[in-house]
Amino acid sequence: MNLEEIIFDLCSVQGVSGCETAALEKARNYLVPLAEDVFTDRSGNLFAVSGNSQAEKTILLDAHLDRIGFIITGFDDNGFVKIDRVGGVDVRTLQDSVLISENGLKGTVCCLPPHLSDGSEDKATPIEKTWVDFGLSADEVKSYLKIGDTLTFSTRPRRLLGDKITAPALDDRCGVAAVIRAAELIHTEAYKVVIMLSIQEETFGTGAKTGSFGINADEAIAVDVSFASQPDVSGGYGKIELGKGPMICVSSVMDRAMSQKLIAVAKENDIPYQLEPISGATGTNGDNIAVSKSGVKTAVVSVPQRYMHTPVEVISLADVENTARLIADYINCGGAFNA
Repeated sequence: MNLEEIIFDLCSVQGVSGCETAALEKARNYLVPLAEDVFTDRSGNLFAVSGNSQAEKTILLDAHLDRIGFIITGFDDNGFVKIDRVGGVDVRTLQDSVLISENGLKGTVCCLPPHLSDGSEDKATPIEKTWVDFGLSADEVKSYLKIGDTLTFSTRPRRLLGDKITAPALDDRCGVAAVIRAAELIHTEAYKVVIMLSIQEETFGTGAKTGSFGINADEAIAVDVSFASQPDVSGGYGKIELGKGPMICVSSVMDRAMSQKLIAVAKENDIPYQLEPISGATGTNGDNIAVSKSGVKTAVVSVPQRYMHTPVEVISLADVENTARLIADYINCGGAFNA
């Protein structure tokens, strides 16, 4: 299994929150050979079942399929398209960007030339004043696009030096790739393993809320991305490095025994890891899964990432592989509650 090819493939499609079909179909192709059953639920989450389907314990592995983006909210008489953000888009990255629609139409975000600026426009243009130019008249643009259509950054995945890659939607398509890779490495009779590639994490966490309720798992591991060191980042995240292993979350709302067992598994199997201490909610699907139904023992493992929620997110491929290894080894050894 070539992780780079999988990640590039997953990051090459749209899949803005609420419109995840293209990403779902890509992921389905990778899961079918690895699972005994692959299906979707009414919300649109994608599931795959492996391991021992008759086991007494069920573990849920989650990563979210959706990505941030934009929704078309209107048109003006000159053919310019009004947008709003879907999820936590950083508006600082918008000016002069090229966006692409679900049907492949490209447009550029409008911006004021510096020659015509008095300096007051130097700050990032707020989303409510952002328009996109597709180079078409009002009638022409409406023949291709409609209110409610989604757009994403028109940025391609690229290889950097070493094992680093840059791409849009690495949050959380690299987590999806890690879960797919983990499925390839899992060989256990102790668990029924249910993979959930969930929808709408970037907006409301709908997929994790409804999907985990239906599975009724004993344990869960949510796989996402978190912050790596970059210029101007200080504090705890200033010490997180790309290529130094997955981040194991230690949080007051996550299961402490699972977090400690993940640390022990990493040490036993020589898997590099880094700690992410969080005093409360993690901001991931783990928060919703942990309180699903009557409660699910939950842990969060994250791939370190630079420049989150931009078109040029950066990760290390080694961290994705080691995230997969950590999850698979945790499951293969029986987890935190194998006594």
